[in-house]
Amino acid sequence: MNLHDFLSSPAVASRRAGPHDQIVLTSRVRLARNLKGLSFPGHAKRPERIKALELIRPAVESLPEMTEAFSESMDSFTALDKQILVERHLISREHAAKNAGSGLVLNKEESLCVMINEEDHMRMQALRPGLQIKECWQAIDHIDSELEKKLDYAFSSDLGYLTACPTNLGTGIRVSAMLHLPALVLSEQINQIVQAVNKLGLAVRGLYGEGTEALGNIFQVSNQMTLGETEADIVERLNKVLAQLIEHEENARASLMEKKSKMVLNHIGRAYGILANAHSISSKETMNLLSLMRLGVDLSLFAGTERFLVDELFIVTQPAHLQRRYSEKLSAEERDLLRSDMLRERLRQVSRPNPGAMGSRSSKLDKPGE
Repeated sequence: MNLHDFLSSPAVASRRAGPHDQIVLTSRVRLARNLKGLSFPGHAKRPERIKALELIRPAVESLPEMTEAFSESMDSFTALDKQILVERHLISREHAAKNAGSGLVLNKEESLCVMINEEDHMRMQALRPGLQIKECWQAIDHIDSELEKKLDYAFSSDLGYLTACPTNLGTGIRVSAMLHLPALVLSEQINQIVQAVNKLGLAVRGLYGEGTEALGNIFQVSNQMTLGETEADIVERLNKVLAQLIEHEENARASLMEKKSKMVLNHIGRAYGILANAHSISSKETMNLLSLMRLGVDLSLFAGTERFLVDELFIVTQPAHLQRRYSEKLSAEERDLLRSDMLRERLRQVSRPNPGAMGSRSSKLDKPGE
C-alpha cells in the first residue's frame, strides 16, 4: 500500500475532535530511546544504522497497537511523500531528510508513530486531537514498556535514558501541544505570555517546531528539560500551563469582543474577502488569513460554517498537499494560482461574516485608532 492510500483524507483528519480543540489543536508526547551497544544515528555508519532498523522495525510492527500499520524505510518515500508527512506533523523535518537506514511505522489511526534512526534510534510519539496530554502519555508509556521487553535500551542508573542530545537525557520525554492563539496576538499580549511561559522552563516554538515561524497564529508549547523530573511531573506541569493558556486566550477573545469588536470584525472580514476573492495567494498568507477566519467561526460570525472546513483548508492548501492534488510538479507561482482557485471554490458557499452574530457587543463602536 502506498502512503497516499494509507493516510486519512484531509476531510477526515480535520474532523477529529477533542477537548478544548477550539484552542488546542493537538497534543503530543514523544519519547527518545536508543539501543545499547550501537552508535547513535548521527555517528553510526550505514551498516550500523541498517542493523538498528532491522532490530527495531519488526519489534514495533509486532505490537498489537500496530496491527495494519504503515511501515516503510525512508528511502522508499518520494520527496513529496516526506513533505506531506511533515505537513501532517507525523514526522519531523529532520526525519524527512533521512534515507537508507531510517524508517517509519505509523498506526492506522495516525495516533501512534515511531521514527527509526532520526536523531535517536527511536522517536516514538502519541498524538491526539485537543487537550489530551495525559491520554498521550498513557498510550506512549504502554508502547515504551512493551518495546523495552523486546529491545535492549541504552540506560544509565545515574543519568537515565541515554540520548543523542543532552536536552533529552534522563526521561527522554518531550510533551507538547499545538495551540491556536489569534486573540493573544491581536491584543498584543503574546510576547508577554511567551516570556512568562519561558520562565516556567517551557519552550514556545512555531508551527513546525524549533526555528520555525508561528504561521497562522499557531504555537507549539513543550517542556525543555527532561532530567531531574519524573514523566508524570512533566506531564502534569505542562497540563497546568496549557489550562492557563486556554484561559488567557478565552479571556483575550472576550475582551476584544467587548472593547474592540469592530477591529476584530475588520480583521476577520478582510481575511474572508481576500481568501474568497484572491487569484494568487501564498501558503504563508493563506495560513495567517485562515487563522482569522477560524477565529470568526469560533465567534459564530459565519452562519452555518463548521470549524472543520477551515481546518481542512489549513491542510489542503499546504504546498505538498497541493502538489499531490494536482499530481504534477508545480512552481511556487503555479501553486499560488491553484491555491487561490481552490479557496474561491471552497468558500463560495460560505456567507460573509455577519456582525449581527456579535449581538449587542457589535453596537459598541471602537474609538478610531484603537
